[in-house]
This record gives sequence, structure tokens and C-alpha cells, in this order.
Amino acid sequence: MVDKPTTVSAPNQLRCSVNADVVIIGGGVMGASIAFNLAAAGAGSVVLVERDVPGSGSTSKAAGGVRCQFSDEVNIALSVRSLEILRDFESRFGIDIDLVSNGYLFLLDSPEAASTFAGNVDLQRSLGLDSQMLTVAEVAALAPYVDTAGLVAGAFNPGDGHCTPESVVAGYIGAARDRGVTVLTSCEVTGILTKGAAGKRTITSVETTAGPIACSQVVCAAGAWSGLIGEMAGVDLPVTPLRREIMVSEPVAFDTSAMPFTIDFATSYYVHPEGPGLLFGCPDAEDRWGFDDRRDPEWLFRLSELIDRRTPDLADVDIRRGWAGLYEMTPDHNALIGQARELEGFTYACGFSGHGFLMGPAVGEVVADLLTGRTPFVDVSPLDKDRFSLTGLRKELNIV
Repeated sequence: MVDKPTTVSAPNQLRCSVNADVVIIGGGVMGASIAFNLAAAGAGSVVLVERDVPGSGSTSKAAGGVRCQFSDEVNIALSVRSLEILRDFESRFGIDIDLVSNGYLFLLDSPEAASTFAGNVDLQRSLGLDSQMLTVAEVAALAPYVDTAGLVAGAFNPGDGHCTPESVVAGYIGAARDRGVTVLTSCEVTGILTKGAAGKRTITSVETTAGPIACSQVVCAAGAWSGLIGEMAGVDLPVTPLRREIMVSEPVAFDTSAMPFTIDFATSYYVHPEGPGLLFGCPDAEDRWGFDDRRDPEWLFRLSELIDRRTPDLADVDIRRGWAGLYEMTPDHNALIGQARELEGFTYACGFSGHGFLMGPAVGEVVADLLTGRTPFVDVSPLDKDRFSLTGLRKELNIV
């Protein structure tokens, strides 16, 4: 893991109104990737606004999983492209992101889940991926620490894995700054000013705690806080924060070098190697919506129950540290990517419902293409926020 990039706080950088071609709100992996790709595309002056430091929000609290196993063709395309970038990240950006490609293993305990995943695997294989369904015996051979009682199948892709989120952000931020992007830290957005009548509104500036930034283009990449940014602009972004918690163990005495990222699909309990230890995660017993990301002592009891049930051989590990963070959930667990019809110049990339870190590298390219008039490598129009009123939910089935 690398240190977060050093930046100067915004009050020392902005003392009066400045101009920008594009203002990006949010300094997680999404905003950082968008900033780099806009600069690389020659999109003019770009300012990234982050209320803390880059990567300090949900990105730094992610489990770091990167996978291609989705049920939606657009999500598969985005994840495939992101994995291509991440595999080549060190050579491109000069930062080791600790990428581990041991695969993703989904544990399935019902015929219905197995049938759904079999369909997902068929779709993934049709797109050139090496996904496969496993028998219970094959699951046991691949993951001997798993108690297979009650399982009916598994789903596995050997090319999936995990890496260090903060390192990815550091790589993008450093490269973006090298290309002239201004990164404002400790700077909070307080408003988005517009002009014009309903249906013909345009952006005039972004108001911040360090002063106004005159601009005509804004990109909302604020993760769980995107709904609030949308409200400032008069744009409805149906993103709701959902609390999730993670625990990392002390170093373990057994070999984890071949251990896949393992997920019990029915409970969303998961575990993967984290340096010399293990990283564990699971939902709360009852969903906790809102911006409270404080740790809950009761969560450890929930986690212990799930470890005992599905991976009892891992029950004796010692706790080293833990944290809680926020998923950015949408009604159909699919992202929002597009440009608002009701406000010219307002672009959004948010609502990834737990897979934003994974898709950040690819989405950065897509958003840069949308803003510079180029055709993205994948058609993301099905992820436009207006789908809820026009075509209905576009359900992503493979979300944990």
C-alpha cells in the first residue's frame, strides 16, 4: 500500500473566482480516473474538488475486489476493460497496486441461485471470459477451508482478484496532476449555480468552501454523496448510502497464496487474502441506510456466526483492525452513467452499488469520451438515470 498523494489544501489555492472547463466533484477512484482521462484527452482545464483527500471516502474503505462475473453485459464490458487497465497499471503509472489474481469463487446454496449463475456464466463465456460452474467437489478442492454443507454449486473465474484501492487512486491523481489537473483538497462543494429556464438550464459555477469555480461542465463522481450533489444542481440522482463493515486479521500461519476471493452468495459473507492476513466482510443483520459509517460492535458477532457456518477453519484468526464504509446503492443495483437532460453540462458517474472501485478505470475512459464527443468503447446509455421513468429497472443480479 502506498501513501496517499500529498496535496495542498484548497484554502491556500483558491482565494477568488477561477475558471475551469470541467469541474469533477469527488476524489475517489471514479473522480481520479475521470480527471486523468480528461487530461489525457486534452479536455482543457480540469479541476477536481475533494472535501478531504483523494481516496479518503468509500474507495479507501473498499475490499478491493476486481471481477468480471456480472449478469449485465454492460457491467461485464466495463469490468473487463478495468481489469485490463489494472493488470498494466504499474507499467503505465509507476505504482504497484498489489494486484492478486487468484479468482473469485461464489458459493451457491440453492438450485435457483445455481441456475441464475449458470446463465450468468453462459453470458460471460459468450463474451470471451473463462468463467465456469463448479460442482461441490470442485469447490472443496479449490477452497478446502469452506464447509460445503448445503452447497449445490459454485461459480468461478480465475482471472478475477483484488488489489489496493488507495494505490490506484494515487496513480491516477499523480498522473492527472502531471497533466495539469488542479486537485483541490479539504474543499467542500456547497452549491451549483445555473441559469436559464426549466429544460434549458446551464451551469455557471460550482460554489465551494474555498471560493467559486466558474465552469460550464460538472461531473458528479461523489459516490454515496452523489444524491446530495444532484439536489444542489436540481438533478435527481437516486443514490442511497448503505453501511458495510470490514475486518482484517493478524497474519495467519497457513498459506493463502492460492486462496480466491470467496463469497457466500446467500449471505454476502466474503473473505480474501490481505497481505499476510485475511480480509473479512459481510452485511449487517439488518440494512443500515444513511451516512453513519461508525463501527458497530454487534457486527463482529454477525461476522463470527458467518465464519463459523461457512469457513470454520478460519474462525480462530485474531482481529487486527477494521472499518466501516458506504455503498452507493441505486434501486436496481446498477450504476448511473450519463448526462442530465434537465441541466446541460451535468454528467454523472455514480450509484455503482458496491462495484465502483472495480469499474472506476473503465468509467473514467467512458466519461472522458462522453465529454469530448468521442464514442465510448461500450454503449452506457442503458445506465442513464432516466431508465427508471422510461424503461424501468435494469437489475444487476450478481451484487453482494
